[in-house]
Amino acid sequence: MAAPKKGRRSPGGQGRPGRVLALILIAMVALIGGMFASGDTTPRLGIDLAGGTSFTLEAKNEPGKPNAINKTNMDTAVGIMDRRVNGLGVSESEVQTQGAKHIIVNIPKGTNAKQARQQVGTTAKLGFRPVLTSAPGVKSPEPKPSASVGDKGKDDKSKDGKTKPSGSPSATASPQGRAVTDALKANPAVDPSGSASAKDDKSKGDKAGSDQKKDPKAPTPTPAPGDVAALQKQLAALDCSTPASRAEASKAASAAKSSDPIVACKTDGSAKEILGPVAVEGTGVDKASAVIDTQQGKGWIVQLKFTKDGAKKFADVTGKLATQQPPQNQFAIVLDGEVVSDPSVTSSIAGGQAEISGGFTQESSRDLANVLSYGALPLSFDVVTETTVSPALGGEQLRAGLIAGAIGLILVIIYLVAYYRGLALVALASLLVSAILTYTIMVLLGIALGFALNLPAVCGAIVAIGITADSFIVYFERIRDEIREGRSLRPAVERGWPRARRTILVSDFVSFLAAAVLFIVTVGKVQGFAFTLGLTTLLDVVVVFFFTKPLMTLLARRKFFASGHPWSGLDPKRLGVKPPLRASRRPAAPVDPKEA
Repeated sequence: MAAPKKGRRSPGGQGRPGRVLALILIAMVALIGGMFASGDTTPRLGIDLAGGTSFTLEAKNEPGKPNAINKTNMDTAVGIMDRRVNGLGVSESEVQTQGAKHIIVNIPKGTNAKQARQQVGTTAKLGFRPVLTSAPGVKSPEPKPSASVGDKGKDDKSKDGKTKPSGSPSATASPQGRAVTDALKANPAVDPSGSASAKDDKSKGDKAGSDQKKDPKAPTPTPAPGDVAALQKQLAALDCSTPASRAEASKAASAAKSSDPIVACKTDGSAKEILGPVAVEGTGVDKASAVIDTQQGKGWIVQLKFTKDGAKKFADVTGKLATQQPPQNQFAIVLDGEVVSDPSVTSSIAGGQAEISGGFTQESSRDLANVLSYGALPLSFDVVTETTVSPALGGEQLRAGLIAGAIGLILVIIYLVAYYRGLALVALASLLVSAILTYTIMVLLGIALGFALNLPAVCGAIVAIGITADSFIVYFERIRDEIREGRSLRPAVERGWPRARRTILVSDFVSFLAAAVLFIVTVGKVQGFAFTLGLTTLLDVVVVFFFTKPLMTLLARRKFFASGHPWSGLDPKRLGVKPPLRASRRPAAPVDPKEA
């Protein structure tokens, strides 16, 4: 006897729906646990709901650039400020132009307003500085005391008359110290031997140091030009491994004069460097662009075009750097006191055009080109007004919106219960799961990415309720259609799923595409609506596939639903199913008595 053939499982059938339900429940518990572990249990609110700070900045022409305030430069400044305060673009800070020479910046409550004010109100200063020495970004161990050459046995007296031990750390005795000293000597802007100006600056630094002893909160004084020992000590003590320490180093380096050497961190914290005086100002860059090199196969590169004065200075400094050994053949591109890039130089670059290559991606090359372009931007900004925004108006609008959403949700629930009866419990449970996932993800995004929930974003979440309910209705109606065709519930659930799945995916794809386009082409609060709509659309797919479908598979095995109870929403009589026609025998023809 031949073995019966195994039936082929219908598309979309799930043999173990309990495991799928357990998976999504574990994900929900993990998200909720992460939310409580972070200490924040409410979403971050935007400026229209929670209030915040608003700045008005006025553009100023730099000296010698009387016509710099134009639409192109203003748009460039807005783009840079927006990246500074918004990061990934979903924290709902607003940066926009107002009129010909003003920029409005709105910072939501919860953001460090003082830090944001410094970011948007300070003009970024760009400069090309020669690299004198480099070290790993972590804090260096304390150097061992060693006697200075020519000073052995001598004691130095400090300003307060106390005698210092003769074994003080020496910069010029070490090879690194000699290299830094030689590099500083090669630059006429600095005299490491101790010229009058250097001594005066050093005495000022000593005075600042004595003042710092009196006031521990006073900032660390900038080392005097040519003070190699102080520069090396500062380099050893600098720790670039944390954002806070890099911010402090950037602040100190930004405060230094362009003619002074500085100690700076790389933006990623991988290294720290002693840099010489500025050789080429950022205003010497006429244009910078990111392009891909298809001829020599260098990948993404950054092309530079200098002004006439900048080209001459750049040719001079690259000619000197090309004769040095690493790392002193490198020049550092310094923006806001941080080293953005430090390419090496192999030959003198004349003609006013140069390129920077080496391991760039499209994003990193574009970022560097923007930095260089912004350094050439002949604009500065003054903060003319700073006001606090009240959340009262947004709070009233939020309450009105929530009341309207609650009324709409109640009407939807009434309709589901009246029309779908027992199936309404599946729809409501799915809506609850979707709401929990949406809420916890929004809270975690606020912590991780700075996402702020504004009024349009709330509207997007309310609109998503309808999108999610539509997915359930599509599936339920497919099941009911199968039952109308005379099938029992279990095969109806499995046969109706492939058809419903295609419809749900197409509908959600259209909604997500609309949200993505809206997010890309709009700015400000409308992006909040688009982001929330796109997020909830993705979650709708997750909930329908990993919760609604397996839950229906389990319920189809229960007698209440499988038997078509009148309150299950799957009653065959209520759905208009006609009983199948049964074959009946014809009545026997009467027998003719004559034939009998």
